[in-house]
Amino acid sequence: MRRKAHEITALWGGKMPHQQAIVPGGVSETPDTQKIADYLYRLKELQNFIDNEYIPTVKAVAAAYSEWWDIGRGCMNMLAYGAFPLEEGMDHVKKAKFVPSRVYVRGQFKDLDTESITEEVKYSWYENGIEPAPTAAVVKPDAKKKDAYSWIKAPRYNGEAMEVGPLARLWVMEQKDVKALGEKAFSVLGRHFARAVETSMIAHELEKWVLELKAGEPVCTPHKIPDTAQGMGLTEAPRGALGHWNNIGHQRTQVYNAIVPSTWNFSPRDDKNQMGPVEQALIGTPIKDPNNPIEVVRVIRSFDPCLACAIHVMTPDKKTISQFAVN
Repeated sequence: MRRKAHEITALWGGKMPHQQAIVPGGVSETPDTQKIADYLYRLKELQNFIDNEYIPTVKAVAAAYSEWWDIGRGCMNMLAYGAFPLEEGMDHVKKAKFVPSRVYVRGQFKDLDTESITEEVKYSWYENGIEPAPTAAVVKPDAKKKDAYSWIKAPRYNGEAMEVGPLARLWVMEQKDVKALGEKAFSVLGRHFARAVETSMIAHELEKWVLELKAGEPVCTPHKIPDTAQGMGLTEAPRGALGHWNNIGHQRTQVYNAIVPSTWNFSPRDDKNQMGPVEQALIGTPIKDPNNPIEVVRVIRSFDPCLACAIHVMTPDKKTISQFAVN
């Protein structure tokens, strides 16, 4: 089924992952009626699998392992940049979207304020003294930095650790099935449940959206590279809020910074020694066998970590024994 979903993206992007059709100003692929029909044919099969196989499986697992509704609470702060615009406009935050640009902080829903996003490196293997704003953050590695234990920086929203991903999106949407769970939504099973519900929601919305495509119409807006400019691109990747910031000078990129979803979720402690979302979620996790702490892995996997971002195998005394990346 995952392969069939990749085939759908390849219809528009040439291949998947790392599709090739997105270019400055729009896309390079012009839709036609045949591709729309091919898309719908594959989408119907995926919808059937999601609703009749995937979601029942998640419900069966939840029934068999109900204790996991109470494990892996985390920071209980949720952030979503927003995705799938429903109207035209350059202001990403303000225009209507299927997933709103919204946060949930200390029990309160608020609109997203992009100026509140910062990064810290006190416990990251980078030199101290970086500018906290992502528009200016330039880092230099410091693999011997005292007390550091991660290559991930610590993104914060108004000083708060924030969880991102399917649960965050559905929570800020106040989606009825997730909202009905109450505090139990903030859990290992809550994240898996939210991921399944969201997959079904989007799969059915895609059927509407693809029929809005107009065959043969322009798909790219002409543009001119400015001499100087500052840009910000915000969207929702499957794993959560994805942001890119860049500064242009003399028509060249001078600063480019990305804060990816797993950076939010797996951040180390910040300047106030506040733990990252996954670190907080691991607190209190019951371990049956210390020599095989599979429960820790279950909590971590509920966040759907990006394996290529920053993997570290460590001994209990924090001595790093291996660092590697997985493509």
